[in-house]
Amino acid sequence: QVQLVESGGRLVQAGGSLRLSCAASGRIFSSYAMGWFRQAPGKEREFVAAISWSGGSTRYADSVKGRFTISTDNAKNTVYLQMNSLKPEDSAVYYCAAGATTLTTMLRGYDYWGQGTQVTVSS
Repeated sequence: QVQLVESGGRLVQAGGSLRLSCAASGRIFSSYAMGWFRQAPGKEREFVAAISWSGGSTRYADSVKGRFTISTDNAKNTVYLQMNSLKPEDSAVYYCAAGATTLTTMLRGYDYWGQGTQVTVSS
């Protein structure tokens, strides 16, 4: 059993930065990849970024490439999402996901999900 808890979401001005954290517990390292997804009101949940626990492999959505960075701290069982140059369209509930066997962009590729943390970017 894996439990994921996101934190760090808040209101921020456009152009600003945030770092989201996902604290994991359970047999987290049996999961090859972790991911971040987001969901805005009226929209489907969409892929943001994914990373292998080794840190050697990453994948990003085109919409965030060059602005967001996903990373892990294995000693702390934590995954981070550093978000820079934030835009209003980045506003969403951000979810941490675990249990993937590849760096998949598909929701069904992940077995465990956190409760989400709200990110609001004002213009």
